Amino acid sequence: MKTIKYKTTINCNGCVNAVSPFLNELENIDSWKVDVNHPDKILEVVLDDRDEKTVIKTVKKAGFEIEKI
Repeated sequence: MKTIKYKTTINCNGCVNAVSPFLNELENIDSWKVDVNHPDKILEVVLDDRDEKTVIKTVKKAGFEIEKI
Protein backbone atom coordinates (compact mmCIF):
# COMPACT_ATOMS: atom_id res chain seq x y z
CA MET A 1 0.00 0.00 0.00
CA LYS A 2 1.06 3.55 -0.67
CA THR A 3 -0.11 6.76 1.05
CA ILE A 4 -0.21 9.90 -1.09
CA LYS A 5 -1.17 13.45 -0.15
CA TYR A 6 -2.69 16.03 -2.47
CA LYS A 7 -3.49 19.73 -2.22
CA THR A 8 -7.11 20.23 -3.30
CA THR A 9 -10.01 22.67 -3.49
CA ILE A 10 -12.25 20.33 -1.47
CA ASN A 11 -12.89 22.98 1.16
CA CYS A 12 -16.02 22.03 3.12
CA ASN A 13 -18.13 19.08 4.22
CA GLY A 14 -20.46 19.68 1.28
CA CYS A 15 -17.48 19.33 -1.05
CA VAL A 16 -16.44 16.12 0.72
CA ASN A 17 -19.97 14.79 0.19
CA ALA A 18 -19.79 15.75 -3.48
CA VAL A 19 -16.48 13.97 -4.11
CA SER A 20 -17.27 10.91 -1.96
CA PRO A 21 -19.19 8.89 -4.59
CA PHE A 22 -16.39 9.45 -7.08
CA LEU A 23 -13.57 8.35 -4.75
CA ASN A 24 -15.57 5.50 -3.22
CA GLU A 25 -16.05 3.89 -6.64
CA LEU A 26 -12.29 3.56 -7.23
CA GLU A 27 -11.19 -0.01 -6.59
CA ASN A 28 -7.53 0.83 -5.96
CA ILE A 29 -8.26 3.09 -2.95
CA ASP A 30 -8.07 1.40 0.44
CA SER A 31 -9.05 4.57 2.33
CA TRP A 32 -9.13 8.35 1.97
CA LYS A 33 -9.79 11.48 4.02
CA VAL A 34 -9.75 15.24 3.53
CA ASP A 35 -8.49 17.71 6.11
CA VAL A 36 -10.79 20.66 5.35
CA ASN A 37 -9.27 22.59 8.28
CA HIS A 38 -5.79 22.60 6.69
CA PRO A 39 -5.13 25.68 4.50
CA ASP A 40 -4.25 23.39 1.55
CA LYS A 41 -7.32 21.12 2.03
CA ILE A 42 -5.15 17.99 2.11
CA LEU A 43 -6.58 14.82 0.60
CA GLU A 44 -4.78 11.74 1.94
CA VAL A 45 -5.28 8.55 -0.05
CA VAL A 46 -4.08 5.02 0.72
CA LEU A 47 -3.70 3.15 -2.57
CA ASP A 48 -3.54 -0.60 -3.13
CA ASP A 49 -1.36 0.02 -6.20
CA ARG A 50 0.66 2.86 -7.73
CA ASP A 51 -2.05 4.29 -9.99
CA GLU A 52 -2.02 7.89 -8.73
CA LYS A 53 -3.31 9.31 -12.02
CA THR A 54 -6.73 7.72 -11.52
CA VAL A 55 -7.18 9.63 -8.25
CA ILE A 56 -6.26 12.94 -9.92
CA LYS A 57 -8.59 12.32 -12.88
CA THR A 58 -11.43 11.31 -10.57
CA VAL A 59 -11.17 14.37 -8.32
CA LYS A 60 -11.04 16.64 -11.38
CA LYS A 61 -14.07 14.81 -12.82
CA ALA A 62 -15.90 15.64 -9.57
CA GLY A 63 -15.15 19.33 -10.23
CA PHE A 64 -12.23 20.01 -7.91
CA GLU A 65 -8.60 21.03 -8.43
CA ILE A 66 -5.91 18.66 -7.18
CA GLU A 67 -2.13 18.46 -7.20
CA LYS A 68 0.27 16.02 -5.59
CA ILE A 69 2.41 17.38 -2.75
